[in-house]
Amino acid sequence: MEPLRFPGRGVEGLEASVRRLMAESEQQARLLDSLSAAPDESALPYAGFPLGMTPGLPGPAAPEPRFILTLDAVAFEAELDALTDWVHDFLLPTYGAEVSTAMPWCRQWAEHLDVVGWLHALWMAYQQHTDPEAGLSGPAVWHRDFLTHTMAAVRAPGGPLSACMTSLDRPSHRILPSPHGPAPAPGDEQPAEGGVAA
Repeated sequence: MEPLRFPGRGVEGLEASVRRLMAESEQQARLLDSLSAAPDESALPYAGFPLGMTPGLPGPAAPEPRFILTLDAVAFEAELDALTDWVHDFLLPTYGAEVSTAMPWCRQWAEHLDVVGWLHALWMAYQQHTDPEAGLSGPAVWHRDFLTHTMAAVRAPGGPLSACMTSLDRPSHRILPSPHGPAPAPGDEQPAEGGVAA
């Protein structure tokens, strides 16, 4: 076989062309890698804004928190689970004073619908007033305006838990009947005090 001959260019020119092609190939491979990688969001002009927000324009509205007693059964159970975690992990260890006749409690507090309402409202206020946007006085406002009043109402001697546990040695649970209980059957009406049945 005869050696290959390249007209007009020597081996040095061919080697230079091959090196140039290899360098261009490596550069294209790096470009392809960078294009296929996830974008570096910190380099974007509005990286500090939540997704979908542009400075000066309102972003998508966050879902409004809803009071637990207005939720359907599935959402109620999910919210009650989260509330229970907060009550047992934070509220009671921090603010659950000793159980007494003056400060009753119920280990089955979640079965008292009115107590669930009170504690959920307290938790919603806690979330709002411990958010950085509430400012440095947010927690103090939560203590003053929400915690003290809620705990006094829920744990009052005549409050919703008054028929429950008044001593840790005697755990008990009882739901007090509602004043809007079932209507008496005909003929079962009690006469009014000092009067006769209608």
